[in-house]
Amino acid sequence: MATTPSKDHRISDKEAVRIAEQTDVSPQQAKDLVKEHGKEKGKEEARKSKDES
Repeated sequence: MATTPSKDHRISDKEAVRIAEQTDVSPQQAKDLVKEHGKEKGKEEARKSKDES
């Protein structure tokens, strides 16, 4: 059974671009990370990606 993401798992295009500018992920990757992990954990995962580069 598929579940729809809660509001915590969605970000705007503007927010995705902001995360992308601060890290080495694309805006789409930022959206995917937030969808998968939630807003705060997704941002953390994006920052980890930058640190590993």
